[in-house]
Amino acid sequence: METIVTESPRIAASWLNKGELVAFPTETVYGLGGDMTNDTALRQIFSAKGRPADNPLIVHVDSPGRIQEVVSEIPETARRMVRQFFPGPLTLILKKKKSVSPLVTADLPTVGVRCPAHPVAHAFLKQCNHPVAAPSANISGRPSSTDWRAVHDDLKGRIRCVLKGPQSTIGLESTIVDCSVYPPRLLRKGAVSLSDLRTYVPETAAATTDENTTQPKSPGLKYPHYTPAARVILCEPQSAECSPGRKHAWIGLSEPPESAGKTSRCADADDYAYRLFSFFRECDRESIEVIYCELPPDKGIGHAIRDRLQRAAEG
Repeated sequence: METIVTESPRIAASWLNKGELVAFPTETVYGLGGDMTNDTALRQIFSAKGRPADNPLIVHVDSPGRIQEVVSEIPETARRMVRQFFPGPLTLILKKKKSVSPLVTADLPTVGVRCPAHPVAHAFLKQCNHPVAAPSANISGRPSSTDWRAVHDDLKGRIRCVLKGPQSTIGLESTIVDCSVYPPRLLRKGAVSLSDLRTYVPETAAATTDENTTQPKSPGLKYPHYTPAARVILCEPQSAECSPGRKHAWIGLSEPPESAGKTSRCADADDYAYRLFSFFRECDRESIEVIYCELPPDKGIGHAIRDRLQRAAEG
């Protein structure tokens, strides 16, 4: 299959409306989209990524008003989050409409819905005939793609089209909150933190470990994720144990070790999130063997960075 790269949301949407798969940019990471109503396209998403069938997808809409095409009810807690954070890097888990395919939801009665805050994504989704089901646009288990070249590296020949846009500005997948239960539960950490959510919905709670491992409602929890080819070693700031060599790399907020080979010193936690997955992929291209990752402060988006680093180290 020839994979087309285009900068036109209209052309990309025309392919998706024909039942093809299209990778598209969002502010978090690139998504791999298929028509939510087309089971053939949905199956192709799992095939192209090598994604397990029990890992649910997220439905993307171009405006908050279209959420009702996907869900059967929107509780008040969800309405408050929608008013504050949509469009944006937040996915809400809600009770699905019966018409939503079980391929989207991994046979669960709930569905994740998101409205990206990205002009290219908005233009693309607006021209799609139906809401778009989309996981991250990468081979399952690999670091998520934050630029179109990474998408092309992973999925060339597996999908019909890549909608070319700028590098994702956030660089980490969306926060996911389960609003199908009360109180709402934070399932996956992202740019919208638990403290952000509690500002508008004070009762929001963190999910327990059991909730995130036994048939999870959210992607990114059950299986190994975000893993580069290199071994990932976590280290504390200024750790004496972090001593990279020529085939070793380092990323963090502090001054890199003098013996470091490839390094990426980040200006702050937002910059760390922005660089992380692209740095992992650069290391893979350069056959780096070990990546030392300095843990950022455990606050704000630092919570989400730590989550991704820990999962990468376990992969």
